[in-house]
Amino acid sequence: MSNLNINSSALINDHQIGSFGNYHNKEKSELLTVKELTNLSIYQIAKFKSSKANVDLVSIDGLNLPKKYPDVSYNNNDTRILWNGPHICMVVSTDTDIKEKLSSIDSDDFAVTDLSHSRAGIEISGLHAIDVLKKGTPLNLNNSEFTKNNCANSSYNGISFMLDFIDDQPLTFRLFCLRSFGGSFYHSITDSALEYGFIGE
Repeated sequence: MSNLNINSSALINDHQIGSFGNYHNKEKSELLTVKELTNLSIYQIAKFKSSKANVDLVSIDGLNLPKKYPDVSYNNNDTRILWNGPHICMVVSTDTDIKEKLSSIDSDDFAVTDLSHSRAGIEISGLHAIDVLKKGTPLNLNNSEFTKNNCANSSYNGISFMLDFIDDQPLTFRLFCLRSFGGSFYHSITDSALEYGFIGE
């Protein structure tokens, strides 16, 4: 029996490099880009119900915890903290020292859980990225309701995922789901992207 290498790519058997779908006779700028998110640290921070700690005083990598839906706290070091529920948030970072920075959080007041190897991550960007999302999620993604640096939990064709709106020039979204659903989620997203043409990177 082979051992699972949890450090391997969550989409190693699914993500493909190349051009797919309706990409012929189109400029690269017209196409979507789809890539797997790797080398990210993902942690959940949850305040214990019995704790009387003031979450306003908690700081991670210079960032305060977001207080309400759909807020995201972020900095130039590519650490983002996504609101995930009342007194619950998800830290996503490329900072190799983020684990050490999280160790300063009082374990009597907060549970800090490493989710890095339990999630599959996809980034989709391009003019029609929001159209791909609208095909499978019931989220209201109109500009007045959901904007850059917003996040939300939702489902895509029945698969639960977290959406992080990274940028609007070009439209860029990060999508996170449970690792066990990674393949199905990836194929659901890329199938929806075929209409517009996409480049797998």
